[in-house]
This record gives sequence, C-alpha cells and structure tokens, in this order.
Amino acid sequence: MILQGDKASKMETITIDILNPKAKALLKDLENLELIRIRKDNKNSDLAALLKNFRKNADSAPSMEEINAEVEAVRKARFEK
Repeated sequence: MILQGDKASKMETITIDILNPKAKALLKDLENLELIRIRKDNKNSDLAALLKNFRKNADSAPSMEEINAEVEAVRKARFEK
C-alpha cells in the first residue's frame, strides 16, 4: 500500500494482452499523464526459462555436428516413407 498524504491508494499489477495497436497508444497516453507505469516483464518468459536450462546443461549439450546428424536422420526417415 502506498500512502499519499492523508489518502491511501493501493497499487495493483495486472497483465494485459494488447490486441489492437490503438490500445497501446491509449496506454502510452495514460503513462504520459503519470496515471500508470508500463514495464515489460520478461522474468516469466517460457523462452527465458528454456534458455536458462540449456545454459545450465551446456557441458552436456550436443555439438553442431551431432545436431546436424540427427536432423539428417529424421529427414531421411521422413522422406523414405
């Protein structure tokens, strides 16, 4: 809770999916009026979690040659059908 003088106002965080660019412009206007603050939240990104996991296991990651061999094997099996 944030206290402002004698009044108490509650700050709330929400996630919004923007479907129309006009909505983003409206949000920017509200930010310019200092009614809201826009922040990008990347900490919950599935991609970020995946990359973190890959980096953690980097020592056991396959080489480019191993990846290419696997891709070629899958392609060969697919085209033989």
